[in-house]
Amino acid sequence: MSRRLRAVVVGLVLMSSLAACSDEGSGRSRSEQRRPAAPTTPTQQPDLQEFKVPAGSHPHDVAVAADGAVWYTAQATGKLGRLDPTTGGVRELPLGKGSRPHGVIVGPDGAPWITDGGLNAIVRVDPQSLHVRVFPLPGGGGNANLNTAVFDGRGTLWFTGQAGTYGRLSPANGKVEVFDAPGGAGPYGITATPNGEVYYASLAGSHVGRIDTATGKATVLEPPTRDQGTRRVWSDSRGRIWCSQWNAGQVAVYDPPTNHWREWKLPGSNPQAYAVFVDGRDVVWLSDFGANALVRFDPTTEHFTPFPLASKPADVRQIDGRRGEVWGAESAADKLVVLRT
Repeated sequence: MSRRLRAVVVGLVLMSSLAACSDEGSGRSRSEQRRPAAPTTPTQQPDLQEFKVPAGSHPHDVAVAADGAVWYTAQATGKLGRLDPTTGGVRELPLGKGSRPHGVIVGPDGAPWITDGGLNAIVRVDPQSLHVRVFPLPGGGGNANLNTAVFDGRGTLWFTGQAGTYGRLSPANGKVEVFDAPGGAGPYGITATPNGEVYYASLAGSHVGRIDTATGKATVLEPPTRDQGTRRVWSDSRGRIWCSQWNAGQVAVYDPPTNHWREWKLPGSNPQAYAVFVDGRDVVWLSDFGANALVRFDPTTEHFTPFPLASKPADVRQIDGRRGEVWGAESAADKLVVLRT
């Protein structure tokens, strides 16, 4: 080998050694590797679309159906609305004189079930005939200020009343029972776990209630932050209870087997966490009145991603969803909004 060729070979070996020392396999220097990885925000822009509903309806809650329709409560006009997202067409159905519907869910029977504060009753609407059936609360007492409903694993509908009650309805016989909530006024959002356990949020009481579905008795569960204003709750696939804390501007999770809580503050200077929804991948979604945004929270990375809403203010009071879609009711804008994920 010539002297010139040996020099070239030695130079190439030296350059290779220096490169290996500086990059160490990952392409980063040693000092960079010691830094914790910063949470990243997806660069892809969200696909947000709004749908107008009749002016003055002030939609409060939404419920997505298996056939693609989206039901919503027109709280200000006493109607139940149905949106066809493929055409944007809307149809509204009056629920009765004095109606002021709050929550709507789609039951195991495929029908929308409504908690109607104005009628002080649970209302079922047949999705085909649009026949309205009303289940009044018993006793003829004061207004329960009905809020939200959920079905447990046995097909019983449970509901909340902000005046200080919660109750259940048996669709098989139409029997309605009401219970006094511990702590009085406040029962708001409600959820059922995959194994059928039922939990509700007490906004005024700043706690979560766990209902014994056999006896109807509720047990108070106290989050770590005082006066946090837990507004809505939603179960994930593991039975953990995710909570939106209105007063504290936080999202919290309660793990029943361990009786353990965790809480996270939403980003921004004045977060107001109203709605909470957990999608099929156990990603948590919230509505933030302070930021006028839908907010995604990844429990694995503990990272928030806000998605600002076009309408200002939007005031999304409830969230629901299906595979690839997150829906909200923009009560201040008379619109429904979908974020396609």
